Amino acid sequence: MIFGTVPLAEAEGAILAHSLRASTGKIPKGSYLTAADLTALAQAGFEAVTVARLEANDQHEDAAALALAQALVSDEAGQNIRISGAGAGRVNLYARSCGIVRLDPHALNAVNAADPMITIATVPDYHRVDRDGMLATIKIISYGVPETALWQAGAGASGSIWVQPPVYKSATLIETKVTDETPPDKGRRAMGGRLQRMGLDLSPRVIVPHREADLADALTKAPGEVLLILTGSATSDPADVAPSALRQAGGTVTRFGMPVDPGNLLFLGDFGEKPVIGLPGCARSPALNGADWVLERVLCAEPVTAADIAAMGVGGLLKEIPTRPMPRAKA
Repeated sequence: MIFGTVPLAEAEGAILAHSLRASTGKIPKGSYLTAADLTALAQAGFEAVTVARLEANDQHEDAAALALAQALVSDEAGQNIRISGAGAGRVNLYARSCGIVRLDPHALNAVNAADPMITIATVPDYHRVDRDGMLATIKIISYGVPETALWQAGAGASGSIWVQPPVYKSATLIETKVTDETPPDKGRRAMGGRLQRMGLDLSPRVIVPHREADLADALTKAPGEVLLILTGSATSDPADVAPSALRQAGGTVTRFGMPVDPGNLLFLGDFGEKPVIGLPGCARSPALNGADWVLERVLCAEPVTAADIAAMGVGGLLKEIPTRPMPRAKA
């Protein structure tokens, strides 16, 4: 691409680099200059303009952005992604359903390494997204790029971003109580919102005494495809009431504790083919916490191993919540 300032007499057919106010009104940057545009600019006192000219092997910014998007998303239905139209050298990628975004960082880094004028910016890996939520934006910075650079950027990039949708349809939240009083429904409302945005129904409310036998019985009777436990007293050990109740019911505990704050006191397990999440107390708040990261992956049938949870500690210090009884730091 050739870029620079030229006399008006040489600018016809070139791409205007900067918006200008002519006698007939504004001429936006990126416009192909016509003879009428040049006359209007001359009438406004301009003698020269800054323009870009595409060379024989260049792709216009819009065509390049769309071509790269199609290279990345070669199967819109399979990748669960919708490609937008192109404008000003930009194409956006949107989710076709709710779910979590999965990325191939190596392939995407290669896209951005191909040429400084060819870029893609994405949300983080495992980011929760709603239907029509933006996943990525592809931007061609210059008005055109060489076809060879565009080919290099797209090579090997197919399928490097996709949306994994939820695979479950229902969940049961089992709450325990430490007194005879019915717990406030704050936790159920918060969890109901999380499940609803992922397309799951929450079964009728279940509240049992904070005892292993009662909780184990509730687990065996729970109708949901995903089982959630929110205890009236915090789970502070792998041998505490809730993990022990899961084992007593015939289930397994695969991980207790996570390096995300708030969210440390989470445990993960299975009851037959049903995933089980022992929720930390902070799940009563709709604010982001460690349970969100585990819940979203579980609902989308993404494997969550002990090593996966251990790796969440980098970036796992989340913001303070107003209801936290013991702040992390004192003034």
